[in-house]
Amino acid sequence: MTYTPPPRNPKSPPVRINLLSDTQTRPTPGMREAIARAEVGDEQIGDDPAVNELCERVAGLLGKQAAVFMPSGTMCNVAATLVHCRRGDEILAHETAHIIAREGGAHAALGGFQIMPLPGADGQFSPDAFRRALHPRSRYQPPQAVVSVEQTANIGGGTIWKKAALDEVVQIAKQSGLATHMDGARLLNACVATGISAQDMAAGWDSAWIDFSKGLGAPVGAVIAGSSDFIDEVWRWKQRLGGSMRQAGICAAACTYALDHHVDRLVEDHANARALARGLSQIAGMEVQEPETNLVFFKPDGAGVSGQKMVEGLGRRGVLLAMMDGRIRACTHLDVTAGMIEETVTLVRDIVRGA
Repeated sequence: MTYTPPPRNPKSPPVRINLLSDTQTRPTPGMREAIARAEVGDEQIGDDPAVNELCERVAGLLGKQAAVFMPSGTMCNVAATLVHCRRGDEILAHETAHIIAREGGAHAALGGFQIMPLPGADGQFSPDAFRRALHPRSRYQPPQAVVSVEQTANIGGGTIWKKAALDEVVQIAKQSGLATHMDGARLLNACVATGISAQDMAAGWDSAWIDFSKGLGAPVGAVIAGSSDFIDEVWRWKQRLGGSMRQAGICAAACTYALDHHVDRLVEDHANARALARGLSQIAGMEVQEPETNLVFFKPDGAGVSGQKMVEGLGRRGVLLAMMDGRIRACTHLDVTAGMIEETVTLVRDIVRGA
């Protein structure tokens, strides 16, 4: 599993079209105003009203008892597994899951856990694959403690877990005594695309979180939700990991603004992703995965250009994206317009013609 960001140096041209990730978004003027107006306090002792409001909102949104504001989604995943598991336990997740590929081995380093990678197409394992991976309790094998899913599945192409599959995974987990954890980094993309509420999507999952620094456009932050007892323990790990903050309301206010103004507009990102995929697929030899949300994966090799050369060629023209797992990933977000999509397709076509 590899992720190769494009090299940048002082002589590189200015980035005009940033398709590297939805984490590249900048706060909108309205969000900056909300940040400036935020009422703040000491978040660490529960005295920041903006943080408290955000956590109450997200707990209600996900249908959970309580929630806690975290600096990052990675900390949400790490803290959740540290609560759900004991040292030596096993976590089950898809082989391309963020907790395996993008979190620096934190679950092994900090918790002493191992992760069993489950196979499956498009970043998702089937309920049957999950069932087959379960084993009886035995002194010879690690206790299986938690199953984790990623909604949407990033490396899978931003694919959406079907509600029926999520419900079946929960049922199997409960029957087998496992906790359930949902990495909801782009959960609201899935909700907007399907029309299923976040509460329904997260129903049955012991812990779930949403990221505000991706498609929702906030500069930092994620919120994890679960039972009151679970969140109490997450708070303990937040303290241990150095994630407790002071006047964090300036960050939380941006997240609340995003909930009010940036959720419904995710449909625009999805439409731009479909337009990009449609334009790329009209170039002979281009291999394009049909997007379900805001991620477009493609390979230009069949058109006579390697992925790395395409990324470098676009970079010289001011378009930023990256190689991921042997393919190019383009990510649409609130700073990407329909006009930018058209220009990107034109530039890709130009590079292919000049190959």
